[in-house]
Amino acid sequence: MTWKKKKDEPADQQAVPAAKAGFSLGKVKKYLKWIIPLVVVAALVTALIVNRVSEASKVTVAPEYTQAAVNRRTISQTMGANGTLNPAHSYTVKTLVSGEILSCNVEEGKQVTAGEQLYQIENSDASANVEQAQINLEQAQRNYDTIADYRYVRSPVAGTVYTLKVKVGDEVTSGQEVAVVQDASQMVLQLTFPAADAANFKVGQAAQITLDGTFEVLNGTVTDVSGSDVLSAGNVLVRNVTIMAPNAGALNTTQSATATINGISSTNSATFNYREQRTLTTSTAGTIASIYVGEGGQVDANGIVLELSGDNLEETIQSAYESLRSREISMRNAQETLGNYTITAPISGTVIQRNYQQGENAESGKDLCIIYDMSYLEMTINVDELDINQVTVGQDVTVTADSVDGTFSGVVTRVSMVGTTNNGTTTYPVTVQVDDYGELRPGMNVNAQIVVEQATDAIAVPNAAIERGDYVLVTTDSPSAANADTTMPAPDGYVYVSVETGVSDDNYTEITSGLQEGDIIGYVVGGTMNYSDYSTGELVGAITPSTSLFRGGV
Repeated sequence: MTWKKKKDEPADQQAVPAAKAGFSLGKVKKYLKWIIPLVVVAALVTALIVNRVSEASKVTVAPEYTQAAVNRRTISQTMGANGTLNPAHSYTVKTLVSGEILSCNVEEGKQVTAGEQLYQIENSDASANVEQAQINLEQAQRNYDTIADYRYVRSPVAGTVYTLKVKVGDEVTSGQEVAVVQDASQMVLQLTFPAADAANFKVGQAAQITLDGTFEVLNGTVTDVSGSDVLSAGNVLVRNVTIMAPNAGALNTTQSATATINGISSTNSATFNYREQRTLTTSTAGTIASIYVGEGGQVDANGIVLELSGDNLEETIQSAYESLRSREISMRNAQETLGNYTITAPISGTVIQRNYQQGENAESGKDLCIIYDMSYLEMTINVDELDINQVTVGQDVTVTADSVDGTFSGVVTRVSMVGTTNNGTTTYPVTVQVDDYGELRPGMNVNAQIVVEQATDAIAVPNAAIERGDYVLVTTDSPSAANADTTMPAPDGYVYVSVETGVSDDNYTEITSGLQEGDIIGYVVGGTMNYSDYSTGELVGAITPSTSLFRGGV
């Protein structure tokens, strides 16, 4: 509709209020005949639009779901973490000494065994130090043995304690005579024979001894023949011959006798002597603490007759012992130092790095080589405090690496009780061991999935099939449909069955009760349901399914 202007009115003149413009009631009536039809048309259009929108909003949920048979499978609930692989053991071989490397039995990649020689460093000075320490030790040992034996008075020969000159409690001085020991089992007779005849006598030759006074004849044995001639009182050349005879107890040092050897008679008569007779003396001053063999008793060679005690004696012995121990320590240190020049493998493994070779001069404290024990690989992962109680030693672990194809089996070998707190969160180290590691190498970054719970040969359904409240939609002809919950509205051809669940992973959940093999379940594919226009059937959108949508629509 166009409003006409007066001919004399400027085109750009503004409108003025009706009273001033000269509007009249007649003019208003004239305009109303145009306004009323326009309002009626607008109302009709609005009504049509509202009705159309109302009809379009009348939609029904048309769920699109798939069917699947209930079957059995293994389900593993895992916990993942990343970590870096390390060898079973690693050792950096260092040198504690300096010197020229005389031999090197090390090559990168070579397998070595524990104790195998790797390097030999020149050690002449260290060898000389060991030799000198050995001499000093032997001297100290002999000195201690001698001083420690000062407390005892020993008999150098076997025999009878003929006299005992002290008693327990007596104070003695160094070198004091305390006893006499005699070996009276054999008596010795020393005679002279004509030199020309004695020259033919042999040690071990038989001799006949005739006792003076009784003329009793005893058998004896030649034990020594002098090699030089002497002139006797009768100006006859003679030789000294020693004869030994067994003593049944009747012979003593006052008895004299002559002898014949091979029919040749001695040129003189002589008295018997004991085979052995020693006077025992003390080696140090002290007090008689014990008497081991009394007067008339028998003592073995090197047997103890007396024991001494005293503060000075004990102090002397202790001092000798301390000197011995000092020399032993010096010897051990010298041997250890010498051993440092021969460097052996501390573990069995593979040499992965060699820093020195034959002919080079090694410096004390430097790294010679690095050895890895590759009998297995291991990694340490950090598990959150909320999950650590699910992890135990012996659990299986699946290990993967971006740089190596395939999966590898591991096992949890250690769960630490010591956690580390950072920003209010505590984690605990868990050690995973991989025995069959294939192409994996130390230093690789890997992912470990710890199997914290597992169900084998378990009845399972896709996770999407389990609704809130642990219900599963099954077809009406499924065996478990007999246990349907009739209070739950379900789509045509389906019923809801209550189930109990167990282990679940990213895709499936174990059903411990409520379903059986042979059941057919229904569940939404892709996690959405479509809805359509009632009047046209046209697909107009999609919504995420909820429990209420499955149970009777919107």
